[in-house]
Amino acid sequence: MIDRSRLAALRAAEEDRFVRDHPRSAELAARAGHSLLAGVPMPWMTRWPGAFPVFFDHASGARLTDVDGREYADLCLGDTGAMTGHALPAVTAAVEERARAGITAMLPSPDAVWVGEELGKRFGLPRWQMAMSATDANRFVLRFARHLTGRPRIAVMDWCYHGTVDETLAVLDGDRVVPRPGALGPQVDVAETTAVVPFNDVDALDRRLAAGDVACLLMEPALTNIGIVLPDEGYLAAVREVTRRHGVLLVIDETHTLCAGPGGCTAAWGLEPDLVVVGKPIGGGIPVAAYGMTAEVADRLLKPMLEAEVDVSGVGGTLTGNALAMAAVRATLSTALRAEDFAVAVPLAERFTDGVAGVIARHGLPWHVQRLGCRAEYWFCPPPRNGAEAAAAVDEELEGFFHLWALNRGILLTPFHNMALFSPHHTAADVDRHTEVFAAAVEELLA
Repeated sequence: MIDRSRLAALRAAEEDRFVRDHPRSAELAARAGHSLLAGVPMPWMTRWPGAFPVFFDHASGARLTDVDGREYADLCLGDTGAMTGHALPAVTAAVEERARAGITAMLPSPDAVWVGEELGKRFGLPRWQMAMSATDANRFVLRFARHLTGRPRIAVMDWCYHGTVDETLAVLDGDRVVPRPGALGPQVDVAETTAVVPFNDVDALDRRLAAGDVACLLMEPALTNIGIVLPDEGYLAAVREVTRRHGVLLVIDETHTLCAGPGGCTAAWGLEPDLVVVGKPIGGGIPVAAYGMTAEVADRLLKPMLEAEVDVSGVGGTLTGNALAMAAVRATLSTALRAEDFAVAVPLAERFTDGVAGVIARHGLPWHVQRLGCRAEYWFCPPPRNGAEAAAAVDEELEGFFHLWALNRGILLTPFHNMALFSPHHTAADVDRHTEVFAAAVEELLA
């Protein structure tokens, strides 16, 4: 249905427009190429559409302005890191005040007490620890799980993503566990550390956990990093039953699925994990993450936590839990990511979903749009049920064109797949502008 030669011609025209519109970013990109690997401070920044990354100058609320003075309705929001909106006044004030009073001292601050209590209220788990990122939190939790169970392996969902945790960069190739495509220099064979099962397949999970060598199952309640893949009805309850029956700890990673509400899917869907990981947005942009656990897990971990060797346990980090991060989390959770904030953001995601679905239906395309809380995403295929189906449906040519078309018209989408995230700072006009831009792209493509 898609004329690939027309798609290529349209993409080339958009590339030309991008270069013309971003001369200052082009200058900075050329300069950065002499000192930064691939011209960027982080590898995935090369994934943005266009001949070079857009360099940003400032952002506030749901608006971002680049170094060329071009303003965007930001539907990326730092790939969830700025899900609260940019430059929250309360966080800015708290960070400034805390920085003037000292940033880190390897000592707990009063804010840490408040943060632990608030996270407990939101997620229903009574004991918490901090990390610098969700990657670190996941890494620490996996180590704890192996310690508690004495089992060597962890289990993840096929085509999951849990940050740069070695054990989780694994997929299925038939029945074999192999490194995820793109994973560089694995330190060990992931087949030795990791069991991989398809999402939405309870029988496969049951069979694999029956081997008795898995310490924990680390999973998102809905896949997000391969695109949004929602759980079948009853699937998560079945996962909980299977993990309990096999003595496997259940770890829910809410780093992206926090979009479902103040306590993520754990609270919204009444889940009962043994441990929960949450990162990115809870610090309003300041690097911080947390992981919570049941009282039973906490009681079992208390002894090693109080031993002299805990500082070399493989769980820690000198700057982890620093006073600046705790002040940022307290300010963020006091003023954002609350029920009243989701009451604004979720309807905007619903409006986005309806708008995109209307365009798809009007043109009779075999595409669909998916939503989870205040996050929404469109696919160039019918709804996938697992990560492998989602990965097979990736169309980099189409994605690149739609991303660049939107960027050139003042809309910033997440550079990986076609995700839009909404905050209370967005407006219905932002959503309708995206629908208009998306519809124009489809019409040009099909003309």
